[in-house]
Amino acid sequence: MNRRTALVVGTAVAVLATTAACSSGSSSSGSGSSGGGSKTYNLAFIPGVAGDAFYITMQCGIQAEAQKEGATVKVQAPQKFDPTLQTPILQSVISSKPDAILIAPTDVSAMQAPIAQAKQQGIKVVLVDTTLSDPSVAESAIASDNSGGGKAAFDAIKQLAPNGGKVLGIGVQPGISTTDARDKGFGDAAKADSKFQYLGVQYSQNDPAKAAQQVSAALQKDPDIVGVFASNLFSAEGAATGIRQAGKQNQVKVVGFDAGPDQIKALQDGTVQALIAQQPATIGTDGVQQAIKALKGQPTTKSIKTGFTIITKDNLTSSEGQAAAYKASC
Repeated sequence: MNRRTALVVGTAVAVLATTAACSSGSSSSGSGSSGGGSKTYNLAFIPGVAGDAFYITMQCGIQAEAQKEGATVKVQAPQKFDPTLQTPILQSVISSKPDAILIAPTDVSAMQAPIAQAKQQGIKVVLVDTTLSDPSVAESAIASDNSGGGKAAFDAIKQLAPNGGKVLGIGVQPGISTTDARDKGFGDAAKADSKFQYLGVQYSQNDPAKAAQQVSAALQKDPDIVGVFASNLFSAEGAATGIRQAGKQNQVKVVGFDAGPDQIKALQDGTVQALIAQQPATIGTDGVQQAIKALKGQPTTKSIKTGFTIITKDNLTSSEGQAAAYKASC
């Protein structure tokens, strides 16, 4: 998830409206039609946060697939990953009566009732990236294998620090399905290996400055830390800063989750040694496909898991590494 660059609108909400149909789409709910007389579906995408390379890359996948389907897409995102900011956006989108909403819930519990309201209004819902305590409200839920990604992050640290030692997790906040699964996957793997001492996870609230402070404080308390797992882009950015400020670049191995521009730069600079890259464009593509199927009355796949790519300095310039890096714009 990328940081606050010029891509982030300096208001409380970033609104990006795109028309992916070959002709201008109607703003009413599914009332338009394309040149061949087929229905023009109006889709809405509500990411977890604005200006985030992960969600920007997902948006690119959504827009490309919507264009193939002759659908329109409108995007509205909260300025922070916060259900109190996402809920009014969702309510506003519901009032505009789109045919389907693709949404990354910012909390497994707090977003349950607001998303249920969309279904009650006859709007098809597809969950992308994050999920809910009860995802049955959605036609489909599409996400990475986050627990497996957390375990892969520990495997990467084991390779980077084969002699073992203390390892720390820097997470986002409890209640986010994806990062909770990553943190648990990493922690369970670390606790199962007697060569490593797991120091637990600290939550940075999606704030790189706070993550930097947490890592700096952790290194003051435990100067022999050998590895840090940062479970999202902001956490990785902050962890890299904290390690650099402590002058521990050669000692502390960092594995980050996601592969935004700043994380790729950190990998190139050697501050981060490995990145677990998700497939956000694929999640977006699958999300549109499932939404269109639901709108056409066709069977949908209730749960879809996408994979990930481990990017290191060695494979960064390969076709695989380049394809896995996230986009700053479509």
